[in-house]
Amino acid sequence: MKDLFSNHSLRYKQARPNYSIQIVKEILKHVPERTFTWDCGAGSGQFTQLLAPYFDHVVATDISEAQLQQAPYFENVSYQVQAAEKTSIPAQSIDLVTVAQAIHWFDFDAFYKEVKRVLKPQGVFAAIGYGLIEVQDAAINSLVQQLYFETLNGYWDSERRYIDELYQTIPFPFNEQAVPEMHLQYQWSPQQLLSYLKTWSALKHYQEKNDDDPLQLISNALQAVPENLDVTFPVLLRVGMREK
Repeated sequence: MKDLFSNHSLRYKQARPNYSIQIVKEILKHVPERTFTWDCGAGSGQFTQLLAPYFDHVVATDISEAQLQQAPYFENVSYQVQAAEKTSIPAQSIDLVTVAQAIHWFDFDAFYKEVKRVLKPQGVFAAIGYGLIEVQDAAINSLVQQLYFETLNGYWDSERRYIDELYQTIPFPFNEQAVPEMHLQYQWSPQQLLSYLKTWSALKHYQEKNDDDPLQLISNALQAVPENLDVTFPVLLRVGMREK
């Protein structure tokens, strides 16, 4: 698993979109017991905090200690620095395993072997994510698309393609359950949009090799935007039961 976010853990926590409770409730429809859950690749706890009210115990793991240090405290949550593919979690102890916006970085075979080891016989696995941002302002959206597909072309890690393919091409060795189409919707200030774009891993790769600012065109255009922007992210969600 790659660690691309430790050096910017606070910015990541502050600028990344929050998940909706609707996503959690959709997953919970398929979870028969709510004793133990494992949130893998938890980062700064953005999805962990939504799980905490529904389970007796939550284990949240990540390879980035810096990210976990930004996570909110809950009495029933244990944050642990552990790799996704090999943990100290007891066998057949987990009711639900979740991965939010991280599974595309994992070694699929090793990770799924670990998931199947720790899940109870009726356990559930859920991969959650969000796709490319859509800005309602057509001019700004066009510039974001240009940044994503043209300026940063060749700077994205190869694993990013799984998000572009809406997680439909990741291996999924579970008894998959049908889920509805969902979106995350926000009103963001121009500064919030810029802060989010600065968390893109490809932007960091670009800045390491070039002197110009790839956000300059968007920054200039946003100066003419007097108010908040409506932004939308498509939700990526796959839910499956452990295959017996």
